[in-house]
Amino acid sequence: MNSTNERESFSERLQHALKNAHYSPDSPTRLAREFNIRFEGRPITVHAARKWLVGEAIPTQEKLRMIAQWLGVPADWLRFGGAEQAAGEAGAASARFESADVKLIADLQRLDEHHRQLAREFIRMLVRVNHTKPDAK
Repeated sequence: MNSTNERESFSERLQHALKNAHYSPDSPTRLAREFNIRFEGRPITVHAARKWLVGEAIPTQEKLRMIAQWLGVPADWLRFGGAEQAAGEAGAASARFESADVKLIADLQRLDEHHRQLAREFIRMLVRVNHTKPDAK
C-alpha cells in the first residue's frame, strides 16, 4: 500500500472511531481540543487535526496510542487496519462508554494522584451502596 493510501485508510479508521465514540468526524477544531486535553506532550494545531481527518498525515506513534486509548480502539487497528473483527471489537469497546463517561475519565486523568485516589474511592463507595439497595439488579 502506498503512503497516500495509508494516510487515507488511517483517516477512514479515525473517522469511524470518532463516530463510534460519539464525536464528529467533521470537526478538526473539536478533535484538536479533545486531543489536547488528554495529551501530556506538545499540543497539536487545528491544522494538524485537519490533516489527520482528510488523509494528509498520520500522527506519531505516541499521539496515535493516546488517540486509540481515548477512543477505545486498538492502536494497531487505528494505524494499520486489519480484519473486520478488529474493527468490530473496536466499535464494541467504544460503545461501552457514553461520551460523558469518556470526558469524565479524561477529567479524572487531569487530577493529581491524591485526588484521583479520592475519586476512585468515592466511585467504589457509590457502587457498593447501589448494589446493596433492595431494588438494585
